[in-house]
Amino acid sequence: MSVLVVGISHRTAPIRVLEQVCISGDAIPKLLGALRHAEHVAEALVVTTCNRIEVYADVTRFHAGVEDVSALLAQATGSGVDDLAPYLYVHYEDQAVEHLFSVACGLDSMVIGEAQILGQLRAAHRTAKDEDSVGRVLDGLVQQALRVGKRAHSDTGIDRVGASIVSVGLDHAAVALGDLSDVRALIVGAGSMSALAAATLQKRGCTSITVANRTAANADRLAADIGGQAADFGDLSQAIAGADLVVSATGATGIVVHADVVERAMAGRERPLVLLDLALPRDIDPAVVSHPAVSLIDLGTLQDLLRGGETAAEIEAVRRVLAEEVAGHLAWQRSNRVAPTVVALRAKAAGVVDVELARLLARLPDLDSREREEVSHALNRVVDKLLHGPTVRVKELAQDGNGESYAHALRELFELGADPSEAISRAAVRVGDEGGEGQ
Repeated sequence: MSVLVVGISHRTAPIRVLEQVCISGDAIPKLLGALRHAEHVAEALVVTTCNRIEVYADVTRFHAGVEDVSALLAQATGSGVDDLAPYLYVHYEDQAVEHLFSVACGLDSMVIGEAQILGQLRAAHRTAKDEDSVGRVLDGLVQQALRVGKRAHSDTGIDRVGASIVSVGLDHAAVALGDLSDVRALIVGAGSMSALAAATLQKRGCTSITVANRTAANADRLAADIGGQAADFGDLSQAIAGADLVVSATGATGIVVHADVVERAMAGRERPLVLLDLALPRDIDPAVVSHPAVSLIDLGTLQDLLRGGETAAEIEAVRRVLAEEVAGHLAWQRSNRVAPTVVALRAKAAGVVDVELARLLARLPDLDSREREEVSHALNRVVDKLLHGPTVRVKELAQDGNGESYAHALRELFELGADPSEAISRAAVRVGDEGGEGQ
């Protein structure tokens, strides 16, 4: 397995760049299809969230794999490779495994510990399976990452560090507005993030929530679910005029709340207005802050604030889980790499025993069944004892990351060939052929 990660995230790029390279919908299956047919890519998975795009790939060669994946990622995002390169990060093999597990635990998220990434990773895996772009390597690795993520949330208090980006944004809004139970809120959008924002506002005591959405039926549905009311999206300025807090979280690819709309809403008004933009690409025109009574909180604003509530003990607890899981996975993986050679060695030895036993028994026809069984057991015990030390030791030595060199030495010493599976097949054939001759 040679797993490669090529990605761009909030850790390496500013929000404006993430907005420019955001991909969704049909673009993801198209990217998976292109990756699947790339010369040096055997499997591929694309993880996209509001603050990251990552390609996980099983590649045949490192440098060629990086070139293939980077070029196709740039093409999918409408960017030039040279433009994207300063913001890309690359992880390979052990580091790739550690990065994926860290992502699944929520340690790499903008809001440390947020659990939404598990659902997003699961969705990415489902899409890749639908597009037939994942196989044994990435399928097993993602399944393990999901288990690690669940363990991190169940065995530690990481959930308390940052429940969601919505909570952090509303905390910041409350600094300007005071107790949110007294505010009139407008939710722009009716998707999952909007529903989460509405539910979080309700938990904080807000009883006046209005929903505006391009599709009126969806606004009506969400408003009914939360006991709020729907507003006409076509007259957004009027809806904003009646609000103290506007939370926008649509899936649009362009500006939804324009500066002139907010300007009309603020006409003749002195009380403050806070706009919370949770969308990527952004929903709200940054120019809205030209009005003195308007405050804008967006993902760029939150980036520095989101880590302010981190609890060092909880973070450290998750890191311990992560280190244990990564070490366990890499140990299993390294042992697996020498396993075919060990199997081939034992298959060859078993073949030799079978052939020699057949020859011996052919020369001793007077042995009864009990005696024949004793002879067979004795020969097999000798071989097992001779091979036990080398096979156990090669698995132990594989843990230092050099398992392939030890496996190679075994293949050379015992003439197993370059492909252990071929050695197993040859052993089986020789048993059949030579055994027949001995009889």
